Amino acid sequence: MKDVFQRLSAGELVLLDDPEFYKVNEIVATTQALSPVMNAATSIDDVRTKLSDIICSEIDDTTTIFAPFHTNFGRAIKLGKHVFINHACSFLDMGGITLEDHVLIGPRVNLVTENHPLDPSTRRGLICKPIIIKRNAWVGAGATILPGVTIGENTVVAAGAVVSKDVPDNTVVGGVPAKAIKSI
Repeated sequence: MKDVFQRLSAGELVLLDDPEFYKVNEIVATTQALSPVMNAATSIDDVRTKLSDIICSEIDDTTTIFAPFHTNFGRAIKLGKHVFINHACSFLDMGGITLEDHVLIGPRVNLVTENHPLDPSTRRGLICKPIIIKRNAWVGAGATILPGVTIGENTVVAAGAVVSKDVPDNTVVGGVPAKAIKSI
């Protein structure tokens, strides 16, 4: 039998009363305890170091994260080199979030890998799908990227867009739901 993290990563429904869900709650509790320390940091280096503690992976010195930064889990975030994350972003990452090299994330961006079933009897369960933002993409202020979406290389997501489907390389998208505006 797969453990709870393997099932979440595979996009399987995991109910909150699952006998292994306590493992998720333990990581969430650790992340909640470490986050205020990170968000009180007074330098970019300190924010990077504290976020490295949360995600359990060293973040490259070329990557910049402005506080406040919010995550509910943290362990499923992977950041490349020369990444910039502006202030007040929220990453719900149980499904996995990957930002490749040279990605720019505007302020108040939401990356959401977690969803709930429509069926009321299982609605409190989780279904997770990864978000991948490819090299040199730019996600504008206040945009939201939904579970399972891949943002292509060199792509621009306009401010305020809600992206629910994959975006090909070298494309500008905007709107709710986001649609292609032009090619780059």
